[in-house]
Amino acid sequence: MKHITIFLSVIMLLLSTVVSADAMQEVEQLQKRWAEVNYTLQEKTQKEAFEALVIQADKAIESYPDSAEVLIWSGIIKSSYAGAKGGLGALSLAKKSKADLEKAITINDTALAGSAYTSLGTLYFKVPGWPLGFGKDKTAKELLEKALTINPEGIDSNYFYAEFLADQHLYGEAEQYLLKAQQAPARPNRPLADKGRHDDINASLQNVRAKLASKK
Repeated sequence: MKHITIFLSVIMLLLSTVVSADAMQEVEQLQKRWAEVNYTLQEKTQKEAFEALVIQADKAIESYPDSAEVLIWSGIIKSSYAGAKGGLGALSLAKKSKADLEKAITINDTALAGSAYTSLGTLYFKVPGWPLGFGKDKTAKELLEKALTINPEGIDSNYFYAEFLADQHLYGEAEQYLLKAQQAPARPNRPLADKGRHDDINASLQNVRAKLASKK
């Protein structure tokens, strides 16, 4: 009986490993397509591509409902689509993104170097507050700082915290985190995303430095 139990445990472990590998392959596909849509497309073409990508992400969740990584990327895609879409439809997407990210945190809050906290924190400071939405600066700060404790050298954790600080008119502090984001190590197999994020960082630095200069 003991040998049967051990055998079954080994089989379950192997199956779990296979599912995890398949889920990560799905994540890589979502990551790659997101970078293409977010950084190379514009206007109507971008919105249509994001809509299709949301459908793909939802199908990935159906296949891997307990994968924090899949849920994180579904949340990122929906929040990015919300930003591109704007209007009342954007709020609905933001709420769906929030639900995906919160579920990811309950499964594994350190998955993808704490990206769920980064994305959720960004939602909280970009979405309108009550009564229109769930936005709340205090919660945003807590979540973004949690992301930084998990991934202190990350390009996204530093960039989005800098964006929050700039939104709070703390331009000097924002500049420091943007400079740190610039020095973040390159991410394997994500050259397009890295290039796009560095363009974002450079644009934010120009804006922040202009604000600082205007105060002198």
